[in-house]
Amino acid sequence: MRTETDSMGKMEVPDNALYGASTQRAVLNFPISGQPMPAAFIKGLALVKWACARANADLELLDEKKAELICEAAEEIFRGKHVDQFPVDVFQTGSGTSTNMNMNEVLANLCSQAAGKPVGSKEPVHPNDDCNLGQSSNDIVPTSLHVSLALAIRDRLKPSLQELQKALAAKAEAFDDVVKIGRTHLMDATPLTMGQEFSGYAAQVAKAVRRCDKALEALQELAVGGTAVGTGLNCHPKFPGKVCALLEERTGIRFREADNHFEAQGGRDDAVEVAGYLSTIAASLNKMANDIRLLGSGPRSGLQELSLPATQPGSSIMPGKVNPVMSEMLVQASIYTQGMASIVASCGRDGHFELNVTIPLIARSLLDAVEVLSNGSRTFALRCVEGLEADREYCRQLVQRSLMLVTALNPHIGYDQAAKVAKKAFNEDKTLREVVLEMGLMEEEELDRALDPMSMIRS
Repeated sequence: MRTETDSMGKMEVPDNALYGASTQRAVLNFPISGQPMPAAFIKGLALVKWACARANADLELLDEKKAELICEAAEEIFRGKHVDQFPVDVFQTGSGTSTNMNMNEVLANLCSQAAGKPVGSKEPVHPNDDCNLGQSSNDIVPTSLHVSLALAIRDRLKPSLQELQKALAAKAEAFDDVVKIGRTHLMDATPLTMGQEFSGYAAQVAKAVRRCDKALEALQELAVGGTAVGTGLNCHPKFPGKVCALLEERTGIRFREADNHFEAQGGRDDAVEVAGYLSTIAASLNKMANDIRLLGSGPRSGLQELSLPATQPGSSIMPGKVNPVMSEMLVQASIYTQGMASIVASCGRDGHFELNVTIPLIARSLLDAVEVLSNGSRTFALRCVEGLEADREYCRQLVQRSLMLVTALNPHIGYDQAAKVAKKAFNEDKTLREVVLEMGLMEEEELDRALDPMSMIRS
């Protein structure tokens, strides 16, 4: 152990730690879940610190050599190094001050190492005076939330959904000639093609991709520059604009200074909005995954219109059983996401006055949801959708036996007469064709044209 000091006095810190006294206090104060802040958030915070150091140097507020050292250290963290140096629990101070100071201390100590100074010396870079120059946890942590979440959605979730949409669209094309019976209210309805059915799933995921873009738009406003309560105390007026410009240049995302800093720090409505988009995406994926596993139910007692890829044994007691495990995985991922979205809505509601103090939990919930949805979507595309096969013959048999083809007879014999035909066919276990001809309601040639399933599937 080594002895370090902060504004509260001395603190023993592990000798191999790159963090300092403030972080160690937080580690001791919050032994709650054992879950540190997400690595994606730490990387986003490092990127924000990089931009802040660069902006301060450009404004001649920070010595260029110090700025270079901070930027080099921040770059290392952004690239994934030193992850183990961020041990503060998610359930901590609600502003994320502990994590902000964790970052400041690690940056300062990396700078000390680079300059040949002892760790903990705060030489040549000070964690507060230099790494936190022009900043407060109250504006930097919300800024890092937006930056890290925007990167995760753009680089992880959106590509995964695009991959899933592509796989579904390919199946829609492959199944375009498979005529099957439709279902509404879980009951037989009029025919459609399996391709049309899958085009609906593909369209749902295409909309999910567009919702990612809407989420990115909601995250473009950044709180940086508001400092403690939104007034910008101790912050150069040009600082937030420079930080946003540097982040946009680095990421390609059009970050900009918040229109109103009091809203940007007092509320977390943008995070709640993003949670809503993620919840909607999850609802789409859940619906699709459930449909696919139901269409593949069987193999002899279910709908069995689809053959799902066999990925693993389905039972420890029933030999040969294969279950729709990929659908089950995606359903659980979707439920989890909606649970995280509900947490974020509660967090947004429970902010008070000039600062929302649930930001670490918001960050954990949203970044977790994005990670789970990203992995779930990509895995479902690869291990389920791409391997789906249609049971064409069984689909044809179900269409031929369906009583709802009678709907096509409405223009010819009227609704009431068609209803009688359907009931008679069901009660006597006959086909619609047999009953209509027995009752003398239509000529055979006209009847065959009317009951042709291909005439009923125009989109």
